Amino acid sequence: MEDMEGKNGFHSGFVTLIGRPNVGKSTLMNHLIGQKIAITSAKPQTTRNRIQTVYTDEQGQIIFLDTPGILKARHKLDEYMLETAEETLAEVDAVLWLVEPASYVGEGDQYIAKILAAAKKPVILVINKIDQADKEKPEEAKNAFSGLMDFAGIAEVSALRGIGVDALRRKIMSVLPVGPQFFDEETVTNQSMREIAAEIVREKALRLLKEEVPHGIAVVIDSMKQRGNGLWDIDASIVCEKDSHKGIVIGKGGAMLKRIGSQARKDIEDMVQDQVNLQLHVKVRKDWRDSELYMKNFGYEMKNGKK
Repeated sequence: MEDMEGKNGFHSGFVTLIGRPNVGKSTLMNHLIGQKIAITSAKPQTTRNRIQTVYTDEQGQIIFLDTPGILKARHKLDEYMLETAEETLAEVDAVLWLVEPASYVGEGDQYIAKILAAAKKPVILVINKIDQADKEKPEEAKNAFSGLMDFAGIAEVSALRGIGVDALRRKIMSVLPVGPQFFDEETVTNQSMREIAAEIVREKALRLLKEEVPHGIAVVIDSMKQRGNGLWDIDASIVCEKDSHKGIVIGKGGAMLKRIGSQARKDIEDMVQDQVNLQLHVKVRKDWRDSELYMKNFGYEMKNGKK
């Protein structure tokens, strides 16, 4: 890989997206890099692990670290997600703080402001969902949040529609230091195909189940193999916390599970660029979100001596 440090003012660095749950971080990151990597859902706490993605152009390279939404912990899974979000701040060169266009700063955002102040990193305030707000709301949000800290920049975007994303990308480049190209131009994410496949299945489950089943589900890829003719065989397990949830996930006559599988298969086929034979199973692991062993098995590993 060519070392481009200092060449023609090439800028590079690590940037994290921070915000309350369901503020649009994953949707924005997908638009910033130009393709879908992080799953999205109308429910909060869609993102559980830190997802690393890469955007590269002639001006520079941005490595995005998408993190779980910040909220006070209720169980061990929440503790894991908060720990992941806070530790990421120590590793980045700049922060995108996503907020909604509100005329006041709520308790959740005040909590985030304290965390960001302690991190002492350049922060770009990103007012999201401008397409869903009255015209005066973004300006009211600027006035409300500007009193919290000195921002490196302020941007107005609609992550859902891609409005303002190009301008935001240029703003990010402007605050990053001159530096090397860390990844080649073809690199888009550090996630394996197994991890992305599992997240795709979880996304479809979250969307289709709506409010019937809470976020107490995980997805594990039991096996993922490619045949000689290019066809992929994938066995995956959807894990839920209660027996009653298992019946909802499966649905009458297996209808819901078939819908989840059908929608997930299409997205996975787009990823692997080949046909996929996807087999889904449903398992019950009671209260797994409060079990460090189950969390580790499902890919959520605590740190700070809690592994």
